[in-house]
Amino acid sequence: MSHFSTLRTKITDAEILKNSLQDLGIIVKTDSNVRGHNGQHIHSDIVAVLEGEYDLGWSLNSDGSYDLVADLWGVAKKHNQTELINSINQKYAINKTLMEVKQRNLGKANINLVLHR
Repeated sequence: MSHFSTLRTKITDAEILKNSLQDLGIIVKTDSNVRGHNGQHIHSDIVAVLEGEYDLGWSLNSDGSYDLVADLWGVAKKHNQTELINSINQKYAINKTLMEVKQRNLGKANINLVLHR
């Protein structure tokens, strides 16, 4: 029986996701396997290689968004999964916003990002 869970996300940009993971000091693999319970694995488009025996993965959907795929029970053995996923989503949102600003040539605009916990 598989321990993997799939969660819908609003992530749509693979490059920003990869850069965000790297910004957080997480090793990133593409087109690789996500490690799970008892040696199980599942293929994913983007993989965050975590310390320990478990990873997080993101798989592309037909609508252009990515699903988060992971053995969440296993991830929680070594990491606070809520804090980890929230920090990834937060870094992605910041990087996505900064990319939008850059693309729209708003470099001289005043940007005020407010983060709430």
